[in-house]
Amino acid sequence: MPLELTILMPCLNEARTLATCIAQAQRFLTASGTNGEVVVADNGSTDGSQAIAAAAGARVVHVAERGYGAALRAGIEAARGHFVIMGDSDLSYDFAHLDHFVSALRAGQQLVMGNRFAGGIAPGAMPPLHRYLGNPVLSFVGRLFFRSPVRDFHCGLRGFERAAILGLALQSPGMEFASEMVVKATLNGLRITEVPTTLAPDGRGRPPHLRSWRDGWRHLRFLLLFCPRWLFLYPGLMLFAIGIIGFAALLHGPINLPVVGLDIHSLLYMAAATILGAQMIQFAALAKWMEALSGMSPMPKGLIFLRPYLKMEYGLVAGLVLVLVGLIWSVNLLLAWRDSGFGAMDPAHTMRVAIPAVTLMILGVQAAITALFAAALHYFWLGRNQQKNHERV
Repeated sequence: MPLELTILMPCLNEARTLATCIAQAQRFLTASGTNGEVVVADNGSTDGSQAIAAAAGARVVHVAERGYGAALRAGIEAARGHFVIMGDSDLSYDFAHLDHFVSALRAGQQLVMGNRFAGGIAPGAMPPLHRYLGNPVLSFVGRLFFRSPVRDFHCGLRGFERAAILGLALQSPGMEFASEMVVKATLNGLRITEVPTTLAPDGRGRPPHLRSWRDGWRHLRFLLLFCPRWLFLYPGLMLFAIGIIGFAALLHGPINLPVVGLDIHSLLYMAAATILGAQMIQFAALAKWMEALSGMSPMPKGLIFLRPYLKMEYGLVAGLVLVLVGLIWSVNLLLAWRDSGFGAMDPAHTMRVAIPAVTLMILGVQAAITALFAAALHYFWLGRNQQKNHERV
């Protein structure tokens, strides 16, 4: 008969707690009448965990690639159940009480996250750094960046529809796998819910595999790199707006404020802000374009609407126009210098013309390069997909 549920446990030297976790999972399957299996994805244990798992009645999947995410990916691929519930094999989660997860999955949810803050955290189960800083901050960032409904991003106990998660093509080999699953599930429109779960102290009697600062940074790095809006677009828009407003204010002369005077030196900084802002906006567009082409996230609605207008030729023309305007402005400055007999000119007046002209030329070259690079990415992915199709044939 087809299996309904696989209870998956990643394992790396869990000899002290593994048999108890497997027994809890088997007790749940029997008591609930669920047709399922227990799978242990072993990540190279050296303490005999593999033999313990086999003797306890679990199916052992040997995973050569090291890492929490690598073990889980291999375990999910090897699972035979329509649904998978994964959890750490260190006695921090109770596999005998999975009713809420199974009920939500049967009701049509595709990702069911445990929420430890709603269910209860036993004394000593979570370090204060994780409980009051790490988890709340990273979960807030995830909700802010991706509009995810999940309030406990890093709960290790979660259930999902196997086919839906395999369709996300998860890649992270380390602890950030937990964030990648939630982020990609949100971006791809999977049905997500949370159920309360409890967290008990680690029963292994040794330091956990998790490294607070290293793994926390890896989670944050993933969230930033996967959300170019917050990494590039919003800071870029702010810098660009400051630069343009500063240009408009200083282009025709200095501004004397009660405490400070702004002149061509400030104009130079406005030019830098404009150029950097434009670069960051272009990086955001390229990053989103790469994500959409590679299938890592769905094509944003804005890109779908603008795609007919995002042609390389349009970008080259826009860049050329900006460069020509800057050149014409520079030629006018050169003619003014000629009319003065190529002698000394007023530096304030000269720079007030030269800075905007140079800025326009730089922006034009940037626009042309971005258009060429985006087109190169497109052709690269087209060629890659054609090669894959040829290999399949």
